[in-house]
Amino acid sequence: MNILNDVIISVSQGISELFPISSLGHIVIIQSLLNIHVTKSSSFFLPFIVSLHVGTAIALVVFFYKEWKEIVFALFRTAVNGKLSNDKTENFAWKLVIATIPVGIIGLIFSSFVKKIFENPLIAAIFLIVNGFILYGGEMLIKKKKLKKKLEDLSFLDTIIIGISQIFALIPGISRSGASMVAGLLYDLDHEDAAYFSFMLATPVILAAGLLEVPSLFSTHSLTPFWYALLGGVISGITAYFAVKFLMKYFEKGTLKPYAYYSVIIGILSVFIFTRV
Repeated sequence: MNILNDVIISVSQGISELFPISSLGHIVIIQSLLNIHVTKSSSFFLPFIVSLHVGTAIALVVFFYKEWKEIVFALFRTAVNGKLSNDKTENFAWKLVIATIPVGIIGLIFSSFVKKIFENPLIAAIFLIVNGFILYGGEMLIKKKKLKKKLEDLSFLDTIIIGISQIFALIPGISRSGASMVAGLLYDLDHEDAAYFSFMLATPVILAAGLLEVPSLFSTHSLTPFWYALLGGVISGITAYFAVKFLMKYFEKGTLKPYAYYSVIIGILSVFIFTRV
C-alpha cells in the first residue's frame, strides 16, 4: 500500500458503494491491477477497506442528517411508549431496523467466505457482468408498470424482502444499492424512492461492518496502517457525499440502464484482462 493506491481505492469505494456498480467488485479488481496481494496483507487490507466503508456511512448520515435525526427520535419514542403508533416516521424507522437484520446476520456468518473470494478478481469480473443483467432485467420488468407506491405503502414483509436482497452484495461484483433498488422497483417504488430507501438501508449495514473491523487496525505495532485508513476514510467519505448528492438528483428521472451497460462492459474487459494474465 502507498499513498497513490490509497487515493485510488478510496475514491473508487466512495463512488462505487453508492452507484449500483459494486464497490466490492471494483476493489477486488483494482487491488489486483495494483498488485496488492490480499492473501499476504489481508490482516491490514481488509480492515482498511472496511474503514473506507465507515467514511461512506458517515457521508450518508451527514447527507441524510435530518432524516436520521427523526428516525432515531422515533425509535426512542416507540421504545419509551412500548408500542408502535401510526406515525409514518416510526413505521419507517422500524422497517429499516427489521430490513437490516437479515443481511447483518448473513454477513457475520459468511465473512470468512467473503474474505476468500477477495483473492479472485476473475470471479468479481464475472459477477459484475451478472450485476449488469440484474439492473437491466429489473428495468425491463417494471417497464410496463404505471402505478407507483410510496415508501409508507410498503408492508413490513416488503421491506424485509428488499433488505434480504442486499445479501447478494456479499458476492464481489453484485451491487448492494443495485440489488436493493431493483427489489424496490419490483415493489412498485419509483426510482427516486427506491434509491432513497436503498441508501437508508445501506447506512447501518456499512457503519456496523466498519465499526466491527476498524479496531483490528490498531492490532499492529505500526501506526502506518491507521493513517492510511484515516486518509482513505476521509477521501471515501467526501467522494461518497457528492456521489449520493448526484444520484438523488439523477434518479428523479434517470434509470439503472447506464449502470447496467457500464457493469457489463467493465466486467467483460476485466475477464479479458485476467484470463490473459
